[in-house]
Amino acid sequence: MKIIPAIDIIKGKCVRLTQGDYVKMKVYREDPLEVAKEFEDADLEYLHLVDLDGARKGRVVNWRIIESIQEHTALKVDFGGGVKSEAEVEHLLDLGVDQINIGSIAAREPEIFSRWLRKYGPENFILSADVKDEMVLSHGWTEQTSITIYELAARFEQDGLQYLTCTDINSDGMLQGPNFGLYKKLKKRLPNLKLIASGGISSTEDLAELAYINMYGAIVGKAIYENKIKLQELKNL
Repeated sequence: MKIIPAIDIIKGKCVRLTQGDYVKMKVYREDPLEVAKEFEDADLEYLHLVDLDGARKGRVVNWRIIESIQEHTALKVDFGGGVKSEAEVEHLLDLGVDQINIGSIAAREPEIFSRWLRKYGPENFILSADVKDEMVLSHGWTEQTSITIYELAARFEQDGLQYLTCTDINSDGMLQGPNFGLYKKLKKRLPNLKLIASGGISSTEDLAELAYINMYGAIVGKAIYENKIKLQELKNL
């Protein structure tokens, strides 16, 4: 299972939210690039990079940070947050971003995401679904949709979708463990997708359980910043 540390950005700083609430924001570090370098120095290979300003505004905002991490580290970056245009997709791919997370566009304008999957290749994208009680939310977790995570993912399988990250908002930032039941249901109902868990991971035991149910990857965020999981422990995993 891939261990994927996370960096969330607001106003150029490394932050974490609790249950997707922008009011419940905590700034952990001033320089996301320093954090990314620390991940790389710990021999971690991947990075989940989220532009929370972009997610709320509906366009990528923190280009400078994306560029600096791409230039100064060899991390394999999956990026998300506000990607709404083909120009942004092409610019991110030109910068060498490994994969692009698509959330709101997929939920609200699915024909656009279908076209991108076919045009640029499904290997370059991750369907990123933020869910509350299995219902998908969009626009930085601020808008409820009427579609379930299962319906959303199934919609794009015909276009070659390979990767799905599911963030359980009720668990996110709570450090009380991920929603194992949700991930087991996803594994059963979407057996052909590579599933990535996000939200609530608080210990190496959580990671071991996710690996046991054969998740493709796990995103670790707040647990790192709150020293619940040490980078050395992630390296050993």
